[in-house]
Amino acid sequence: VQLQASGGGLVQAGGSLRLSCEASGSISDINIMGWYRQAPGKQRELVALIGSLGTANYADSVKGRFTISRDNAKNTVYLQLNSLKPEDTAVYYCTFKNLVNGKVDDYWGPGTLVTVSS
Repeated sequence: VQLQASGGGLVQAGGSLRLSCEASGSISDINIMGWYRQAPGKQRELVALIGSLGTANYADSVKGRFTISRDNAKNTVYLQLNSLKPEDTAVYYCTFKNLVNGKVDDYWGPGTLVTVSS
């Protein structure tokens, strides 16, 4: 599975961005797509995940501000980032968890930088 993400950039605090990530390759019907992020000097952390049936989970720090969605026909996951804060500055990594024969295979995109200026 290959992942191609886009949509990062520089935005002022309070602004919005939309990230996209398209998966291609051998994709199982049962999968989870989502986003993690890693700020400078910090560990990678979960932002949001969404299952193939649409169930979503969010980190507490982004609840109410970020929205994850997916288009299964396009194998694409989206992350709408609203009310951005400087502490949201990080490299955002798309992730894809493929469930095949009871086994989970994890795949990661190359990352897209989001910079929020104060």
